[in-house]
Amino acid sequence: QLTLAESGGGLVQAGGSLRLSCAASGGAFGTYAMAWFRQAPGKEREFAAAIHWSGATIYYAESVKGRFTISRDNDRKTVYLQMSSLRPEDTAVYYCAAAERFGLASRVVTSYAYWGQGTQVTVSS
Repeated sequence: QLTLAESGGGLVQAGGSLRLSCAASGGAFGTYAMAWFRQAPGKEREFAAAIHWSGATIYYAESVKGRFTISRDNDRKTVYLQMSSLRPEDTAVYYCAAAERFGLASRVVTSYAYWGQGTQVTVSS
């Protein structure tokens, strides 16, 4: 059973940067595709970025492409989301997610079996 814990959220001004981390425990981290989703108040959870378990394939939502970077360190069992040029519309709870072992990276929320508790990111204008 994989357990995920996000950290690194906070309050930042528009144009600023944050790096989110997601630490995994309880499983063979290097065999899980990982992703970041976000959910703003009153809205559905939406895809932000995903990375294959090998790191060879990466996907981004159009809304974050060029501003966010997903990466992973399999030795540290951690996936990161570097966020730059932040905008007020990036304000949301950010969730880390893992697919089933050896599953494919995906933009679809139902592809992911394991979820963290979320970390709040607030971007002020």
